[in-house]
Amino acid sequence: MDSFLFTHLLNGLLMVAIPIGLGFYLSRRFHLGWRLWWIGAATFVLSQIGHIPFNWLLTRLFQNGVLPLPPATWRLAFNAVVLGLSAGLWEELTRYAVYRWWAKDARSWNKGVLLGAGHGGIEAIILGGLVLYTFINMVALRNTDLAQVVPASQLALAQQQVSAYWSTSWLLSILGAVERTFTIPCQIAFSVLVLQAFTRGKFRWVWLAILWHATLDAAAVYFSVAWRAYPWWPYAVEGLVGIGALISLAIIFGLRQPEPAVPEEMAPLPAPVNELILVPIEETSENLDKTRYH
Repeated sequence: MDSFLFTHLLNGLLMVAIPIGLGFYLSRRFHLGWRLWWIGAATFVLSQIGHIPFNWLLTRLFQNGVLPLPPATWRLAFNAVVLGLSAGLWEELTRYAVYRWWAKDARSWNKGVLLGAGHGGIEAIILGGLVLYTFINMVALRNTDLAQVVPASQLALAQQQVSAYWSTSWLLSILGAVERTFTIPCQIAFSVLVLQAFTRGKFRWVWLAILWHATLDAAAVYFSVAWRAYPWWPYAVEGLVGIGALISLAIIFGLRQPEPAVPEEMAPLPAPVNELILVPIEETSENLDKTRYH
């Protein structure tokens, strides 16, 4: 197996294995099982049911002139902000709803961390599955005469895509796994921030989660395009995501709180009078004498 084949495969496998491994570690470390991890995973899926159609509709409204396009000079910044806010609003409001109406028992730091790991974990697994699917297709097409399997109108594009895939440097080919490693702490930080709305009783923590989520996504979108003319742009963008992950780790541990104390088992109370078993006393002269007042 040549190096390109190995690193492309490794990229997809790591994107799947890292979140699963983290789930095993956290569930055992916190003694919580997998329930909250799966609730976090469902939270991501539920958020995308609204998020993806919303972005599609918004794009169509701009393309059809229903919504006015901003000037070309700051259109990139506008798009980055809109996409960042869209992701932040849909995912964090969905997370808040899940905390309120589904994961009602998730009111501690450990549980918030595990729920966030499931949210970011299933995102990484889904993307990793797509990476592995692409890898399998590219392996099948690598030594195939594309003219036999691709329509003539799409042949040039297909050849370009296959060539670009297999000419990618080994370092660039594993950036997907690096990005997911950086993104999961961010999702955990969002989860812990939203949790504060319930443990501290202030909804503003949800807005902070939305703002932090929108900032990270908007920065990634903006610089992915703004730096595209430079050969180092993918590494610089991942560096920004890495900085976001470090800040997110600071948020996670900065908001860490002791787990609620488990009350000690109390000694049984004396039985009520009406539940006492009355033992009959033999009416002897000696016992009657003991009952007299002295």
